[in-house]
Amino acid sequence: MSATDIHRPDGGIVLVITFQYYRDLPTAMRFYEDVLGFELAIDQGWSKIYRIDGQAHVGLVDETRGMKNWREEKTVQVCLRVPDVDAWYAWAEANKVDGLSEMFDSVELGIRAFVMNDPEGYQIEVQTAKPGH
Repeated sequence: MSATDIHRPDGGIVLVITFQYYRDLPTAMRFYEDVLGFELAIDQGWSKIYRIDGQAHVGLVDETRGMKNWREEKTVQVCLRVPDVDAWYAWAEANKVDGLSEMFDSVELGIRAFVMNDPEGYQIEVQTAKPGH
């Protein structure tokens, strides 16, 4: 049997989880639960998986137990596309979220957006598509 005879399994994808690694898991959990309002979907003890929406999830992992280690430089960004970025921006300002940028528009990407940081520096972009995009 050759590689061309083997096809991707049917059945679709059940969940999509982006895992991020934390030194202080309880502080990260409070941010994702209390500030962002995400629902804890799967509690694996040292790994907490939060439902963002639909089948999109973010996993918070105690870096002493996970497959990767915490790194000061973050190379992952979680992006949330929302219907009303201005309302989200007002909410982020009211919650004094760390690393809150100014609101910006990208003509090239067709978005209006801002970024903020979670407690350990992972960047979260919140954006709305401009009409026609």
